[in-house]
Amino acid sequence: MPEAVVYLGASVVLVPLFIRFKLGAVLGYLAAGIIIGPSLLGLVSEPEQVLKFAEFGIVLLLFVIGLELQPSRLWALRRDIFGLGAAQVILCGLALTGLVMAMTSFTWQAALVVGLPLGLSSTALVMQLLNERKIAGTAFGERSFSMLLFQDLAIVPLLTIVAALSRVPDPDALPGWQMAAMTVAALVFLVLVGRFLLPPVFRIIGTLGAREAFVAAALLSVLGSALLMASLGLSMALGAFVAGVMLAESPYRHALEADIEPFRGLLLGLFFVAIGMTLDLGVVRAQWALIITLVIGVMAVKTGVIFALARAFGTGTTRAFQMGLLLSQGGEFGFVLFAEAARGMLISASAAQLFGAVVTVSMAVTPLIFLLASRIRISEAAGAIPDGPETAGHDGGDRGRAIIVGGGRFGQVVAQMLAARGVGVTTIDLDAELIDVSRQFGVKVYYGDGRRTDILRAAGIENASLLVFAIDGAWDPAVTLGPIRNQWPELPILARAFDRMHLLALRHAGVETVVRETFESGIAMGREALGALGTPDELIDAIEGEFRRRDSERLDLQLCSDDPTTGSDTLIRSALTFDPVALGEIPMEEA
Repeated sequence: MPEAVVYLGASVVLVPLFIRFKLGAVLGYLAAGIIIGPSLLGLVSEPEQVLKFAEFGIVLLLFVIGLELQPSRLWALRRDIFGLGAAQVILCGLALTGLVMAMTSFTWQAALVVGLPLGLSSTALVMQLLNERKIAGTAFGERSFSMLLFQDLAIVPLLTIVAALSRVPDPDALPGWQMAAMTVAALVFLVLVGRFLLPPVFRIIGTLGAREAFVAAALLSVLGSALLMASLGLSMALGAFVAGVMLAESPYRHALEADIEPFRGLLLGLFFVAIGMTLDLGVVRAQWALIITLVIGVMAVKTGVIFALARAFGTGTTRAFQMGLLLSQGGEFGFVLFAEAARGMLISASAAQLFGAVVTVSMAVTPLIFLLASRIRISEAAGAIPDGPETAGHDGGDRGRAIIVGGGRFGQVVAQMLAARGVGVTTIDLDAELIDVSRQFGVKVYYGDGRRTDILRAAGIENASLLVFAIDGAWDPAVTLGPIRNQWPELPILARAFDRMHLLALRHAGVETVVRETFESGIAMGREALGALGTPDELIDAIEGEFRRRDSERLDLQLCSDDPTTGSDTLIRSALTFDPVALGEIPMEEA
């Protein structure tokens, strides 16, 4: 408990301060870890234990990323993942192996087990920086993520290389081919579970309306997939990512993302704090010149290699340079591989600490470097190769995006009319049965309470052009719309009113465009009733116009007075007299 207070206290003080000076939250967390770690204030004595627990932040991060990356989109990125990603891991690893051999007296085996891990980047750091700048979903962000994803896939062969070169071979260690087979089998198992087992479970829980059970099921799916991979000695984050991808086309993905988000944010922040705590300032003071030289060398080599590869795969010059800087740091898996190399007596424990310090320092300076690089203006030549793969598979339409809260009969009509205009529509509803019925008609409705800001954010409201509330029944606009207006004050909001009193409440809450759900249909029925009684069309139009005028007048009076009985004298209670000439009737000639 005392250590938790220390973590939270340091984060609460430093993270807002770093954000205030536009240095980013990540650097604030790293600074907090360095200050409270054993090398400075010593308020926390065992950062390695904290790091093991905080790694679940990366697991949750990869799960959320998987939720946002549909299988079709993942397939579209295959060239970047297996082409660009594989080339980056191999070329950066070999180039850094040469750098280590040039700067130390290591054998080629020792240099290889250090150089290959240094070629990996920090998934947690890079994705956090991309999310902070809201560019994770761009072609630049997806291409960067493609390389990170292949790095996670490369953990198995890298561990196999370290084990093969080990001077103290583990007799119980599995051969590389068997580990690869087990990895494939585990991934297939996760695909099947995510595809066929989890959606029915979430549908049942959603139907029952047990939110706590829904959150528990979400965490179970993430941690279960992660622990399955960990039991095989593989990347927990990779297992969580696969589970997320399998649920990316599920109607429950927005609700899952919203429920996971608080845990992800806290644990990911704790992860960066733990990284900061692992920095041994004693090692830095003793070998500061070598560490700085290695950090500069590692980041320069990786920037150059990634720049060249990104350009070869069609990224513009400026973007390729920014991508190289963004991915130039060492990654969290480097700590694992350095420890394995030390255990195999390929490098000493002091060397593992040295290169661990190189990774930590490179992670600490990346936010500053990328902040400076982000200010470079993009001015590519006309006709340049498109920056990354096509964005097919996203929900956005040609004329903007709209989020519709409520997928019932009212929301369906609005969605179809917007779709006819080429507007991308995301519909959210809490009715699990409605979601299943809609799917039968080829309509995608996502599960969740669209009145919650976290659900809206998960549904992509940051990029939406319109928010439509088509919920059945009366709901409290003051409670719902206040947080939404505070976070997205410029977003146009349309709302369906249950009745006149609900309309007044919506207007008072600041919603300018309100449609009463039965108003127009009631007028249409009234017109049909008048027609059935033989009323001329001109008179029907006149009656409708007078009704609308009086209703609008009464509505204005009620809005001004806050009294629902105001303007009751405008109600039509008896027959009205209309001027035949005004209606267009040609008068008879007098004799």
